[in-house]
Amino acid sequence: MEAPMSTISPPVVAQNAGKNAGGWMNKNLSPGRYQLPLQRPIERCRKFFLPALERTIARLRDKIVDPDLFRLFENAYPNTLDTAVLWTGFAAKDNVGLPSANYSTTSDEDLAFIITGDINAMWLRDSANQILSYLPLLEPSESAQSIAALFRGVINLQSRYIKISPYCHAFQPPPESNLALATNFAYHLNKVNPAYDRSKTYDCKWELDSLASFLQISSEYYNSTGDMRPFIKYKWVETVGVILDAVEAMRTATYTSDGHIAPSGYTMTGQTNRATETTSNDGLGNPVKYTGMIRSTFRPSDDATIHQFLIPSNMMFARYLETASAIMAKCKTQGVDVAKSQKAENLTHRMRNMSAEIRAGITDYGVFHHPLFGPIFAYEVDGYGSHNLMDDANLPSLLSAALMGYVSPRDEVYLNTRLFALSEANPYWSHGPVFRAVGGPHNGPARGWPLASIVRIMTSEDGSGEEAEEEIKAILSTTDGLGLIHESIDAWDVKKWSRQWFSWANGMFGQMILDIEKNRPYLLDKTYQ
Repeated sequence: MEAPMSTISPPVVAQNAGKNAGGWMNKNLSPGRYQLPLQRPIERCRKFFLPALERTIARLRDKIVDPDLFRLFENAYPNTLDTAVLWTGFAAKDNVGLPSANYSTTSDEDLAFIITGDINAMWLRDSANQILSYLPLLEPSESAQSIAALFRGVINLQSRYIKISPYCHAFQPPPESNLALATNFAYHLNKVNPAYDRSKTYDCKWELDSLASFLQISSEYYNSTGDMRPFIKYKWVETVGVILDAVEAMRTATYTSDGHIAPSGYTMTGQTNRATETTSNDGLGNPVKYTGMIRSTFRPSDDATIHQFLIPSNMMFARYLETASAIMAKCKTQGVDVAKSQKAENLTHRMRNMSAEIRAGITDYGVFHHPLFGPIFAYEVDGYGSHNLMDDANLPSLLSAALMGYVSPRDEVYLNTRLFALSEANPYWSHGPVFRAVGGPHNGPARGWPLASIVRIMTSEDGSGEEAEEEIKAILSTTDGLGLIHESIDAWDVKKWSRQWFSWANGMFGQMILDIEKNRPYLLDKTYQ
């Protein structure tokens, strides 16, 4: 999820805030144990104003009893809209890659450039998840200042990016924005095939979940609004075709039937002192057999896979390939000409068949019979019988399989997997006196991620609410006085954490609070001091 740090400045905080990145203090602190500062930018510095968001914050002020919990929600939920929507606008009428000086006339195609926080580039996965945090607030609207326009802008810009480099995961600002390009200092250290244009692409790691995220935000937008315009009027159908061709090239086995090395759609090697930043076998990765699943060279954490059939990412891709096929089927009936309707029909069949084949591959190769937990999902497999038993905090994860709707939260294999992931049997379960949560190799052992704790709360079937209460209390205690959600926290020292500006986790925390309000409102009546 991270790349070399850019020089972008942190968000401007309110003048009446407490301790911020600069270290200065003043008195507007929450009146609870943790005395959290207000961390929203002053109004004129906020990037995107959404009245529905302000009404939601005002409504929750009277519903969340714990003052520190409300302050964390008040800071976290608006974080993407306040600080990370770097540009919104419209595509040029001729958006085929001309220099920005030639972008003099615009179309009605919404575009939105969303940064992850402290990195001045747009990740497909992160930007989709950042905006999906506001799904509870989404309603149909033609206004360019609406949250619907922001969803459309992300879908349209991601569509453009995917057609440029379908195996890449992070991109530069569009020429229409006139924003400065970000510098990726690792560019000259990596050898990527296919090569990419760094004026358009910031970094290029093949992560299956990036394309799954595009399908997810497309599906969620359509299901919430019924609006077919982004999918029919622009290039969405063509983009899905590019996606299917790209992933098909990554379903192959390492060897052909006669023992030769099969062509690979993507290869990558890097000069690095971190094993997770490069791959084995001159960029091919460790060998695999055909399973029906799709190889992913990197995980959603941007770390290299060990075995390339990454089960959570295949789950996510299968799930949203299936849901997005409903949009494609609608494109068939609303196609402007016979050729486009036929293409949409063919793609619908491909999407549904591939989704079913991936699911079968996960069932046949992705389930391991653990001596303590019974049948569980492996994190990675290779088709030869090798498996990697772990879970990682980054999404998609095994823990999030029920959250994304791949399985029921009461599915036996999922429940066994959940118990495994939240135990010391998981190599990346971080546990200490300060924090207990799933972590991952991206920041190393003994560093738990609040993102995983949020998913744990949202997938909890504990009727008593005790599991959720414990996790809320833990998250609240780990901001180190900042009042925002960190990326990771040392299980033994609350002052050792990574990233003060991580919009995705902040947005998901807010989404979690709204989910609690809807399904378990009694948790908001409690104090977590």
